[in-house]
Amino acid sequence: MQHLRNIPAGSRQFSALALLTAMTLLMTSACSREQAGADLPRFKLDASRTTVSGLSSGAYMATQVHMAFSDHVAGVALLAGGPYGCAGGDLETALTRCLNPEADKSPDVEALASLAKSRAAAGSIASLDGLAGDKVLVMHGSLDTTVAAGVSAAGAELYRKLGGAVVKTDMGRAMAHTFPTLATGARCDHSESPYIGSCGFDGAGDILGQLYASDADAAEAATGDLRTFNQNAYLPEGEDALLADTGYVYIPKACSDGATCGLHIAFHGCQQNAASVGEAFVAEAGYNRWADARHLVVLYPQTRASYAPLNPKACWDWWGYSGADYDTRNGVQLRWLANAAAALGVALK
Repeated sequence: MQHLRNIPAGSRQFSALALLTAMTLLMTSACSREQAGADLPRFKLDASRTTVSGLSSGAYMATQVHMAFSDHVAGVALLAGGPYGCAGGDLETALTRCLNPEADKSPDVEALASLAKSRAAAGSIASLDGLAGDKVLVMHGSLDTTVAAGVSAAGAELYRKLGGAVVKTDMGRAMAHTFPTLATGARCDHSESPYIGSCGFDGAGDILGQLYASDADAAEAATGDLRTFNQNAYLPEGEDALLADTGYVYIPKACSDGATCGLHIAFHGCQQNAASVGEAFVAEAGYNRWADARHLVVLYPQTRASYAPLNPKACWDWWGYSGADYDTRNGVQLRWLANAAAALGVALK
């Protein structure tokens, strides 16, 4: 999404339009606080059926979750993202090397593999043994001008270099930097709000088909319950995780009725949070009808925009705005997620 590239570096000055846009997002977030929702319900969840996916900054967040908790997360799908650890805690690196870099500034996969190995040895992410048998899907559109194909390819290469995971790539579809659906959203060859594209391709169905057994029939429409919940209830030790007050969870009827279900966590992209696009991503990306067919609770965490720290586009933290340990088990957003997952009924740590 071009909105991700437009995050200004520390040395850049904000335009008046950018300032007004971010202030509007912040005001919208503040107004929603009275409707934060209830606490998350607990379900009978099969811990071996926990997976994650994400678009753009959400893809970077998804790989951070997978690497931190691969001993509990069985697979990941990355759409228009890049390799774990790419930004190295630096916004300028994120905006250059990890988005659309010059040829000589592409992600250094060898260095990132060494980083992952050292962190695993230190216990700041899961042991790399946890990757064994995990399913990894890396998807990238051929019309994407925001994240280079080579950056996404580096994400797949890193997983292959670390070993253990079953890696599949899907790099040739004619789509821009957007989440693909069969017939919902904007033009597939454009990256524009709500960053959901009518592409004649069921991206969510393909993602869940790759991460889970592919013998489920899709429902005609989602028949479960899309609920809001209070994200502040899961703050680790009360620490600000820089998230919105309200998150979403989709609950198939079978899961509500006591069936054993899996958990899928879907991360939106920058400016694709509910304060920016309403329920477009959580209701229209296509996950929910497949969740019915596969008996999956779907968690849709939500970020919030901020100026301090610098995150006016409400991206997930993949460069360090929440702290130096943002992409480890000690990161505040990862600790928040572990608390939310535990409330639903599955451990990540």
